[in-house]
Amino acid sequence: MKCIICHGEDIKVKEVKEDIQVGNDVVHVPIKTSVCMTCGERYYDRRTMQFLEDAEKRISKAEVKLKEVGRVLIYEETSHFA
Repeated sequence: MKCIICHGEDIKVKEVKEDIQVGNDVVHVPIKTSVCMTCGERYYDRRTMQFLEDAEKRISKAEVKLKEVGRVLIYEETSHFA
């Protein structure tokens, strides 16, 4: 298999984290998928896409337990660009 982006041939199955945004939060969902080791392009098969779609539905309906692993904060002082 060749990468459709960079045409590299070094494609391996790796565990990656797909991000699903829920409101202001981001949920990292670990999956195994093919990844081009040259440019980082990811390749998802139908089964993986279905898993991610199901995960997104379950997350948005609060049907799964999520573990907090950090926080994202925003600096709210007046911008120096104003």
